[in-house]
Amino acid sequence: MQEKIKVAVLDMYNGISNQGMRCIHDIVGRFGEELSIEVFDVRQKNEVPNLEDFNLYISSGGPGNPVEGDGIWDKSYYEVIDGIYKWNLNNERKKYILFICHSYQMAVQHFGLAEVSKRKSTSFGVMTIHKTEAGMDDPLFENLDNPFWAIDSRDYQVTQPHQKKFREMGAKIIALEKIRNYVEYERAIMGIRFSPEMVGTQFHPEADPVGFLQHLKKTEVRDQIIDLRGKTRYLAMLEHIVEEHTIYKTNATLIPNFLEQSIQKIREQETIIH
Repeated sequence: MQEKIKVAVLDMYNGISNQGMRCIHDIVGRFGEELSIEVFDVRQKNEVPNLEDFNLYISSGGPGNPVEGDGIWDKSYYEVIDGIYKWNLNNERKKYILFICHSYQMAVQHFGLAEVSKRKSTSFGVMTIHKTEAGMDDPLFENLDNPFWAIDSRDYQVTQPHQKKFREMGAKIIALEKIRNYVEYERAIMGIRFSPEMVGTQFHPEADPVGFLQHLKKTEVRDQIIDLRGKTRYLAMLEHIVEEHTIYKTNATLIPNFLEQSIQKIREQETIIH
């Protein structure tokens, strides 16, 4: 029997009790015969994985300003993602990483691919995500509609891509936020393929409809959304979550795509090297 592939989960939630890490555990757990999981508390304990020990990584969402750290944990984190990127340039056996939300914004900022800035207002709820032309062919989105649905939760956004840097890295924009004809703001970049092995999403593909529904029904969350968006939008959000083609489909498809494709490539590389 083949040895399990170890997944390093970089927990960026900063100690906040959250659904996100539970959802990541749940999805990785679906691959129990192939994968084992180890969690690193990056922001609270400055824990980071040893690059030699892992070929598969998921870097979570989290609260706060993605362009600010304390000069300790963020330095360690950037060393990890630089290490993965450089490793892949120089080795036949690749390392694969998925960046989610906060981690995605940090990676964009670090690699200088676009501007990361505070939004005029919080974006929160069930949103449509639109594939770009490059996104239509990206394996991460295989078996997802265009547009598809996802949970969006952010105070910051990625805009104004630096085309020269994209060309230098060979990076591609694979998703954009919904078209908003009633505002003059640029559409935020919702997904980037940094390299064949490194990909990130602004939205939360791990979000589980049942857990998110419970979260939305908390009194303080419900009141906050109604204040921001109105009662009609809040009720529509509840309806969208439980529809099978929305959050259920994204939860069951996107991260599993990333894991299945990474497992296949890691196993192929193991065979070639041995």
